[in-house]
Amino acid sequence: MIDGVTDRVNDGGPQPYGAPQPLLRTARLLLRPYQQRDALNVQRLAGDRRVAATTATIPHPYPDGAAEVWMANHPAQWASATHASFAVTHADDGRLVGGAGLVIDREQARAEIGYWIAVPEWGHGYATEAAEACCQLGFAWLGLRRIEARYLATNTASGRVMAKLGMQQEGTLRSHVLKWGEVHDLVLCGVLAGEWRARAHVVIRTA
Repeated sequence: MIDGVTDRVNDGGPQPYGAPQPLLRTARLLLRPYQQRDALNVQRLAGDRRVAATTATIPHPYPDGAAEVWMANHPAQWASATHASFAVTHADDGRLVGGAGLVIDREQARAEIGYWIAVPEWGHGYATEAAEACCQLGFAWLGLRRIEARYLATNTASGRVMAKLGMQQEGTLRSHVLKWGEVHDLVLCGVLAGEWRARAHVVIRTA
């Protein structure tokens, strides 16, 4: 169960854009805004070739200073309702597990979700848990009507996460991504607000 955002929604519906970025607590995780002290861990963990290989955009090797620049943009992106970026951490000791977030199209009331999990944390269901929190944030707090995702066809683990979120496969872009000299198909998925509400057992509470 995820602690938080639903308490506010029940009191008055989706929150206005510009409200402070919340902290999202799940049974095992705390999703919080990135801090500059996370930069070296992001570079080390996200830049691991095994993590970077599962995404279309994470570089390997991860350049020095790139994480700091990337995180410096997050407050303005949240304030302008274009991104919601979260560091995914263990709730008990604060250790970085990975990252998750939404790229928001406010005018169309939709977003694209993305996530990554550090290799030592694979196999524990953290990607699904963090992605559920972001979807609930999008639908309940931001009032989105649709959340979509895409994954490299070779990344079947990510496809399973999306299925657990109730996303439907909506198509495949053939030979769409060229990464490290290899061509990949890109699978497109999506879930609508009504579909999410019909299946969601997620309760989010902000801290």
